Amino acid sequence: MHQLTSFATDYTRYVLKGGTKFYAWMGSLAVLIVGMLYVFYLQNTDGLIVTGMTSQIHDGLYFANLVFLVGVAAGAVTIVFPAYVYHHEGMHKVTVLGEMLAITAVIMVMMFVFAHMGRPDRLWHMIPIIGIYNFPHSMLAWDVLVLNGYLILNAICGFYYLWIKYTGGKINNKWFMPLVFLSIVWAFSIHTVTAFLISTMPSRPMWFHSMMPIRFIVTAFAAGPALIILAFMIIRKNTKFWIDDSVINLLSTIVTYCLGIAIFLTMSEVVVELYARTEHANGLYYLMFGLHGLTKLVPWFWASVVLMVGSFLLLIFPKFRHDYKMLPILCATTFAGIWIEKGMGLIVPGFIPSPIGEVTEYYPSFVEVLLTLGIWAFGFFILTILLKGAIGILLGDIKYRGAKAVATR
Repeated sequence: MHQLTSFATDYTRYVLKGGTKFYAWMGSLAVLIVGMLYVFYLQNTDGLIVTGMTSQIHDGLYFANLVFLVGVAAGAVTIVFPAYVYHHEGMHKVTVLGEMLAITAVIMVMMFVFAHMGRPDRLWHMIPIIGIYNFPHSMLAWDVLVLNGYLILNAICGFYYLWIKYTGGKINNKWFMPLVFLSIVWAFSIHTVTAFLISTMPSRPMWFHSMMPIRFIVTAFAAGPALIILAFMIIRKNTKFWIDDSVINLLSTIVTYCLGIAIFLTMSEVVVELYARTEHANGLYYLMFGLHGLTKLVPWFWASVVLMVGSFLLLIFPKFRHDYKMLPILCATTFAGIWIEKGMGLIVPGFIPSPIGEVTEYYPSFVEVLLTLGIWAFGFFILTILLKGAIGILLGDIKYRGAKAVATR
């Protein structure tokens, strides 16, 4: 118990230390978090009418970010898999950082669920036995199960490793390694089940196809590593913890291949849907060219295409992929392009037109935008705390007095 108290105290004390840039960063995030709390109060006082969602389009910016962040969480496996399956030495050093990202992403997913519910007091229905969980018939129940399972697995593996490093003990591989390999398999399940959540709706032809889970996985393994590379670049520049070039090179290669596959799948869908041009293609046609004079989402689609294709065409050349000044820009554009493609370019057009042929446009309101920014700010706030503390332990700046050995993975 004394060790646990000491761990929490030392961790907190280390995280609270920082320079001007650190406090400015955390202060900026705190301002957005306060704004989030205000608009969340408005939303729960006045109801979801303050959002841009309607009876025809009941999933908007919140659900779009939820779907995208599930992919970011799953993308953390691109660090864990090479480290433990292929024994990549550089990846071993930073595996715990990927687990911290996964934890943060799942927490943000749960916050978007909370924001999207409209009646947060009904959250208890998602608790098995206590609420109406409706398992195994509900795909949403499966999604809640796999997301919570993934959060628990990463929390156990990540913080157990940090605890061992802190105390100078030795990892018990008899139960630790099975959990690691289970988390690798589980990572694929979270985005697959999220894809099934929308692809099992026959009334939404834009989603109703078996290619959806594959698209979700490849975009997850492009956006997730892209964000990880950006985080690693910041860590290399602002801390003493050095991340090997081999790690960044491998992650950038994964981003390149997965981004290329994602673009190919999108092109395939465009050809299949628009070649025959049946009424089932109206959602995609609206997204690309507009429908009945309504064109609000058209700029989003083409912006996504430009960002994704432009990034891919540069990433395929090692000259740009290994240029560490150019790479963060390409990772940022990749991340933004996939966010648009998985969010505004996938979720919203699935509702247009409605099953009875109504064509209603959606655009997020100020409340949705500020609440979304606030949740992202909260996520980066948590991620900064988790990464800073983890790096402090990895560097040996945070350690238990009397620790005798350095744990290895």
